[in-house]
Amino acid sequence: MDVSTDSKRGPPTDGEGELTPLEQEVLDEYAKLAGNLDNLSGILAELAANPSAEILDALRGLERKTTTVFTLLKASVYSIVLQQEIFGDERREEGGGMGT
Repeated sequence: MDVSTDSKRGPPTDGEGELTPLEQEVLDEYAKLAGNLDNLSGILAELAANPSAEILDALRGLERKTTTVFTLLKASVYSIVLQQEIFGDERREEGGGMGT
């Protein structure tokens, strides 16, 4: 029980204000991480506010390619459906002619 209450109070009283090397290393790493996250946040905010011309050009190219693929896909599906209808009509005509 004493250990948990001691950890809530802070460092031990015999070397108050001093950190172990491990504690100092952990705090340094957290400080570096916080600095890196601040830098990343700033860069992302800048990119969101002012997208670069390269990114916009790449997105336009991607949009054109996607549109082309979508158009070709629609045409292919239409062609398949049309072929199935033609073959279905031919089969009905052949089947109807034999029965009469």
